[in-house]
Amino acid sequence: MTTPSEIPAAPPRVLIAAFEGWSDAGAATTTVLQHLGELIDAEVLHTIGSEGYVDFQVHRPKIAFDEDGNRVLDWPDTRLYGSVQRPAEPEDPAAETVRRLDGTRVTDLFLLAGVEPARDWQSFAEQVVEVIDIWGIDTVILLGAMYSDAPHSRPIVTSISTESAKRRAETGAKRSSYEGPVGIATVVDLALAEAGISAVSLWAQVPHYVHSAPSPKATLALLDKLEELLDVVIPRGALLDEATEWEANIDRIAATDEEMTQYIRRLEESRDEALAAETTGDALALEFEKFLEQPDQHSARLEDPEDPEQRGEPGEEE
Repeated sequence: MTTPSEIPAAPPRVLIAAFEGWSDAGAATTTVLQHLGELIDAEVLHTIGSEGYVDFQVHRPKIAFDEDGNRVLDWPDTRLYGSVQRPAEPEDPAAETVRRLDGTRVTDLFLLAGVEPARDWQSFAEQVVEVIDIWGIDTVILLGAMYSDAPHSRPIVTSISTESAKRRAETGAKRSSYEGPVGIATVVDLALAEAGISAVSLWAQVPHYVHSAPSPKATLALLDKLEELLDVVIPRGALLDEATEWEANIDRIAATDEEMTQYIRRLEESRDEALAAETTGDALALEFEKFLEQPDQHSARLEDPEDPEQRGEPGEEE
């Protein structure tokens, strides 16, 4: 008979959130949600209405025909998505979906997608916290992407931060030291921390000189980091080919513009120098850790500095 202590703990219910607008450079974060939503066959579970939050002259509602042929408005609401399990539908073991490392399908992944509100951010953040509480979410990952001096030809840099000391220990994240203007993702992040809800912010740096086009390479970098954070496997689909084509297109454009080529080369040199310095620092730290892992040898030398052998002198024969 299985005792309560032997029953495996249920996997955490995880919410991944992203907002279109200021924190969605290159459409990297919203593309992550779209990609994940397709993989898990996500359906709308909850809606935070846009009325009172969104400027409809910036994010206009759209009109379309429904299944019955009626014209209906689609408002820019914030929507919670998730998988709906129906007993009559057997699982296809070959289906492309998000899976755990043991191959089982992830069924407790939720997505929160919307546009950055134009007003009443504190009230909006409170509604997000309420939705998370209603749906029993255990942990939240807030996605962000920003334009920076990042060369398109180098790996996309990502960073993880959190207010939770526990999550920093678990994930290697840092506590953000940034001071300055923020987006709704940061407001939600702090509201979650105040409510005692575990949250991590994951950001990617997008090359600023290609701001007019989506950046599939940044989307891939975010997906790579999500796999690490969640211990899951996420199929990439067409994103790998799209990222390769994105980089090749920029190379072709730069090849016809000497000024752009020189600028990108300077960015590459700066990034390579920073990476080399970081790698050197990591190597030194690793060697120091190896040194500390040999306490017997080193402690003996510290304990008996008068030993002739430790001074390189021959000892007396017995």
